[in-house]
Amino acid sequence: MEILVTYDVNTEDPAGRRRLRRVAKLCEAFGQRVQKSVFECVLNEGQLEQLRHKLQGAMDEEQDSLRIYRLRESRSRFLEVYGKVPEFDLREPLVV
Repeated sequence: MEILVTYDVNTEDPAGRRRLRRVAKLCEAFGQRVQKSVFECVLNEGQLEQLRHKLQGAMDEEQDSLRIYRLRESRSRFLEVYGKVPEFDLREPLVV
């Protein structure tokens, strides 16, 4: 399934800046950054649950915000991109 993850971490103190880096690293492990705090992911149910659990453990629910959207259709059906495009398409094979 295709997932869109967005977050807003309060970075007014050093602890918030550490949380921001931690949340970003977790998202990078599961998907591709498409904007500063927006990630596109292609996950199965188990991976989604793992990501959700890790992100909830890394954030401060009193100060931060996390949104996970399950896209009901393929993003190619409704996505328009202007400007810089992501480095690679998550649905295509990745050759290293």
